Amino acid sequence: MNFRATPSDRVAHVALTGVALLLLAFLAGPLMAILQQALQDAQGRFVGLSNFIAYARTPALLTSLWNSLWVSAVVTVVTVPLAFGFAYALTRSRMPLKPLFRGVTLIPLLAPSLLSAISLIYWFGNQGVLKDLLTALGVEQIYGATGIVVAEIFAVFPHAVMILVTALTAADARLYEAADALGTSVSRKFLTITLPGAKYGLISASLVVFTLVITDFGIPKVIGGNFNVLATDVFKLVIGQQDFQKGAVVALLLLAPAVLTFAVDHLVQRKQTAMLTARAVPYRPRRDPGFDALMTAMCGVVALLMLAMLGMAVFASFASFWPYNLSPSWRHYAMGLFDAEVGEGFINSLKMALGTAVVGTGVVFLGAYLLEKTPSPTWLRSSVRLLAMLPMAVPGLVLGLGYIFFFNEPSNPLNALYHTMALLTLCTIVHFYTTGHLTAVTALKALDAEFEAVSASLKVPFWVTLRRVTLPICMPAMLDIARYFFVNAMTTISAVVFLYSPETKVASIAILNLDEAGEIGAAAACAVMIAVASTVATTLFWLLSRWIERRTQAWKAES
Repeated sequence: MNFRATPSDRVAHVALTGVALLLLAFLAGPLMAILQQALQDAQGRFVGLSNFIAYARTPALLTSLWNSLWVSAVVTVVTVPLAFGFAYALTRSRMPLKPLFRGVTLIPLLAPSLLSAISLIYWFGNQGVLKDLLTALGVEQIYGATGIVVAEIFAVFPHAVMILVTALTAADARLYEAADALGTSVSRKFLTITLPGAKYGLISASLVVFTLVITDFGIPKVIGGNFNVLATDVFKLVIGQQDFQKGAVVALLLLAPAVLTFAVDHLVQRKQTAMLTARAVPYRPRRDPGFDALMTAMCGVVALLMLAMLGMAVFASFASFWPYNLSPSWRHYAMGLFDAEVGEGFINSLKMALGTAVVGTGVVFLGAYLLEKTPSPTWLRSSVRLLAMLPMAVPGLVLGLGYIFFFNEPSNPLNALYHTMALLTLCTIVHFYTTGHLTAVTALKALDAEFEAVSASLKVPFWVTLRRVTLPICMPAMLDIARYFFVNAMTTISAVVFLYSPETKVASIAILNLDEAGEIGAAAACAVMIAVASTVATTLFWLLSRWIERRTQAWKAES
């Protein structure tokens, strides 16, 4: 790209270079450190593929690989059709209480993934309420593959629903009207119009679910028992056995399906054609009492199961002594907050979440603005775009392990960050960078390029246009990004499980420690506290968004 750089352009180049260096240091560097560890022995000598060969000759580790693959496949096969049915009911029926059902399915996003594992233990564990029902079904115990599958379905269900609701919303009513005019049956319309229209959404949902399950650490750690998977193997190899080389090999194995998923999803999105053209008519479902009642019943069952999972965790957190004394008390909350020092971890979580929301939103939005609205050399823009999309393909567990290898190196000038809250915050920002970046880019692309063109013609620096025009218009999107960062920082486990110290331990890690100590009631209390904090924060962000929209988005209102 050829252009004559003005002083304002030079500032933009420097700022975009700074974003690139940030992503290189806190994303590319740790990933290269993992690759380096996988190709070296314990003394730091290059050994090529020897570590991979040694891994392939270890039956226990290969078993973990197989366990991860088939469990992820089972969860995907169960979750995606279930989520499709739920999304179909929300978009293609006139059932009542749609906002309520949609809201209930978002509950798992506000709590750590292992909340579902804790609830299952109280429902079906050795002293569970429905343990006899589990036995009657021919299942010996909830610990192991069965528990992981059920808990993961609960945890990843909202991700699949969000993707599929978006896919099913983009429908052209004219296709259904033409099919009705031709006397096409309901089943044929579903097979020839609905499914083909949603196939890319189904593929994306399947890939996302599979990746989330195979890279999840919290649920297998809490309810997996002796059933080993790749995510728990990484933790045992690095923390338990100090075998960094094999840990790096397993991390690369975890990275492989995520990268493959990202690549396939990218190809799918490129091949996807527009479902809604300029002449399209939005689809409006017709009222059908029988069908609407069936959809309401189905969504009611799903919502009830969701609430039962959350409700059990809340109930157990207040139970005095499970299962002998179920009278409510604050015992577990007091134990967690004071005796187990979870209170300090909870404060650390709030600090990390606030830091992630503020700093992450600023960096992400600035990077997106510099990419979309300022002239820069092509090589710099392409590099930043690639680095901005890369975190989507990197599991949190892999990123955290890379941070150990990279920042714990004494020769690294950034070594002083190791075991600090700043590093935990930066790791979390990088882990969730891509979604925030895409949100910012979408908001910026909706703005006419004339704003920047007029500013340039008037010799107005880009930062003035950014402050006076772009920021006020894009403030709702920025609040969405900040909310996304805050909630994910409160609930994340895998991204920080390798990085905390006793002084920087966060609440989600405290849950794992309490579970390992056998204090599952206190662990449930801590998980509930995180869910409540995330819910309160989400509500506050929503209220703030409404207030800001009234002050900055008045131009959208009809005169």
